[in-house]
Amino acid sequence: MTFSNLGLDSIFINAVEKKGYSNPTPVQIKVIPWILKGKDILASAQTGTGKTAGFTLPLLQRLSKKKHHPSRSVRALILTPTRELASQVHENVKEYSVFSDLKSTVIYGGVGQNPQVRKIRSGIDVLVATPGRLLDLHSQRVLHLDKIEVLVLDEADRMLDMGFHREISKIISLLPDARQNLLFSATFSKDIKSLAQNILRHPVNIDTSPETLTVEAINQFVFKVDKSRKAELIIKLIKDGAWDQVLVFTRTKHGANNLCKKMKSCDINAMAIHGNKSQTARTKALAGFKDGSVNVLVATDIAGRGIDIPLLPHVVNFELPNIPEDYVHRIGRTGRAGSNGEAVSLVSVDEYAYLDDIQKLISFKIPSEIPDGFQLDPRITTAPSKKKNRSRSKNSKRSRKRSGKRR
Repeated sequence: MTFSNLGLDSIFINAVEKKGYSNPTPVQIKVIPWILKGKDILASAQTGTGKTAGFTLPLLQRLSKKKHHPSRSVRALILTPTRELASQVHENVKEYSVFSDLKSTVIYGGVGQNPQVRKIRSGIDVLVATPGRLLDLHSQRVLHLDKIEVLVLDEADRMLDMGFHREISKIISLLPDARQNLLFSATFSKDIKSLAQNILRHPVNIDTSPETLTVEAINQFVFKVDKSRKAELIIKLIKDGAWDQVLVFTRTKHGANNLCKKMKSCDINAMAIHGNKSQTARTKALAGFKDGSVNVLVATDIAGRGIDIPLLPHVVNFELPNIPEDYVHRIGRTGRAGSNGEAVSLVSVDEYAYLDDIQKLISFKIPSEIPDGFQLDPRITTAPSKKKNRSRSKNSKRSRKRSGKRR
């Protein structure tokens, strides 16, 4: 199967080849023909499957077939949950439209709006946006959404987790009824199904089996270790293994900052990325990680969304997430689009229940061991019960709805 077999025009095939891709991924094979036909899509696709190109390429081709409006009003809207993901999606839009005359821009909060306003007023075809800034600029009459032909909700499950349900409903009410809708989500919760029923019209349902893709593409491993020695172990792994590009996930912003300090004290060039950091600091840290001047990027779940590093070799779960689906999102940062990657999790006894839930979700028992020199303290034997674990997971989701926009 080639991209030309999927019905893409030469200008978009050339753009794909310029990026170094020759064959489409499974999700691209499934979604591109349907999007080209104008169908609504409800797709289950995790990060790293090539889903961004899956919706961007056919979207751009459909727009290129029609002459833009005299006012060059926005014709396609791509909504994402975070600033980082919005930036990454826009990079893809620019790369895939390089041989066309289509124009695009990205808008998000945390930075000044004036450059974004100037770009919009110059005329664009594709807008990538986070919900808050989009509604802000619409309320200021900077942009209008009445000419939208295609709506994409990317990582819709994360947007709902972050409490954007009301904003999404408001945005939908501003769009014309006659439009194509593409909804991508890693999981299909009741809220996602309800959202889909309200937005999509006779959608094509596409399931790319994220659990299988995760297991096949990524080497997963667990080190069982006492919580108090996790920092010591990760520093040893990075130094002994000469790892030069490592993405590390922590559960909290405070934990990310503390781990960075410990790494720097051991001469490891590390930076943290989370919601308390300014957008300038987050952009600088991500740019340094991409160009190799920063070796270790420590991120919280929400700030880590949208991090797309080609051939990223290592992802480390310094702490396991208490929502199993977040594990799939995290390790999806490596092993992208079929390349090999390694995901290492440092698991203390209080996280065993989280590990059990993750293994059930991915239908895979992750190999584990106690590393040499890090024998477990026999006095620490109490792990949370499954019932307690699930309760904490639900509480976490509720907390995210309250605090997600501030992360």
